[in-house]
Amino acid sequence: MNQWTSHAVEYHAVLSRAKEVADKHGCVLNSDKERLEKVVGLMTENYVAAGDYYCPCKQSHPLDPNKDVVCPCPEWQDEIAKDDHCFCRLFYSK
Repeated sequence: MNQWTSHAVEYHAVLSRAKEVADKHGCVLNSDKERLEKVVGLMTENYVAAGDYYCPCKQSHPLDPNKDVVCPCPEWQDEIAKDDHCFCRLFYSK
């Protein structure tokens, strides 16, 4: 599968949530499978470690739940409107 096989159940839950968010807001997930797996996988690691869907691309290192943002971040729709994708390249306009 991928490097997140040890958290396969969580990975699929995070991916399913991302698909639901995309569908709800009229956008799509990145068609680049490698990029999609990377972002969803890193978000899965954050979910397992911290219990929420922290954005892996905008997080501090180490993750700080008190200041890091949950995906989708507050700016994601503005980023899609401007660039046709969010900063993480997880969500794209149709």
